[in-house]
Amino acid sequence: MIGRVLTAACAALVSLGAASLAQAQDFPTRPVRIVVAFPPGGPTDFVGRLIAGKMSATLGQKVFIENRPGANGTVGGANVAQSPPDGYSLFLTTAGAMTVSPHIMPEIPYDALRDFAPVAEVVTNTEVLVVRPQLGIKDAKALVALAKQKPGAVTFASTGIGSPPHLAQILFADAAGVKFLHVPYRGAAPALTDLLGGQVQVFAADVPAVIAQIQAGAIVPIGAAADKRNAILPNVATLAEQGYPNTDASNWYALLAPAKTPPAVIAKLNTAVNAAIADPVVRNKLIKSGAVPVGGTPEQLGTFMKAEYEKWGRVVRAHGIKETP
Repeated sequence: MIGRVLTAACAALVSLGAASLAQAQDFPTRPVRIVVAFPPGGPTDFVGRLIAGKMSATLGQKVFIENRPGANGTVGGANVAQSPPDGYSLFLTTAGAMTVSPHIMPEIPYDALRDFAPVAEVVTNTEVLVVRPQLGIKDAKALVALAKQKPGAVTFASTGIGSPPHLAQILFADAAGVKFLHVPYRGAAPALTDLLGGQVQVFAADVPAVIAQIQAGAIVPIGAAADKRNAILPNVATLAEQGYPNTDASNWYALLAPAKTPPAVIAKLNTAVNAAIADPVVRNKLIKSGAVPVGGTPEQLGTFMKAEYEKWGRVVRAHGIKETP
């Protein structure tokens, strides 16, 4: 009796495995949705739409963007985490939604490490510190000198509590032994507007958010909070090069699927993402925007995300960073 039950159970598992394999081989048979957790027109949306077109060509089905903004990316993340694990709902996440928000939000509608299957890292975005030319500062050391003259009075804008620009400010202040007055905004646009208007003195931002103003001479880049220089700003030294180590606060975008998505489906999606990033036209547009194309395997992304999760958890706890209403 027990033997018959075990045989039946094994047969059911084999049948289920065969069905999953057949599903993966046929994938995709309908359009694939990429959720971007920010409004249309922003840098995440730009990257998503750029790779979606090339992924469509590789997969033979339309890949489209669906914008679901809210709660620092967690609204979109929750939507994908709760979707069927079949490869038809994907999440183009930023670093914050996966590795920072879980540490600062009292409630988050998903487990960042367990509820998603990594597909591929797409790009890295350098955080660059910028000031108005009128401030008369051209490098990080001059900013540190000003901060030491006016402890806690130099205003430093970010795109929100726990955002990569905020984290860049924290790491820089720690390395330099100074204090800034943090001024959080709801996004890059209002922060940049106030910087240009002189309401704040310093802003750390993703390069794509400020590259046009840098190239126009409206703002001056004084240092990159990254492990290496950005290709579009080769003359802007990193903060580490200027004597302030451990200041890499690079933002990144990665493509995720719901947990338990079949590995064969993940493999097809990974191939499509890497093909999109390798396309010369796409790659050139990414680099010109200030983003750094990455790519790679699901395993590499999984290892990287875990390390980033642990790194930012330590920073959040050490500085008591908490979400504010």
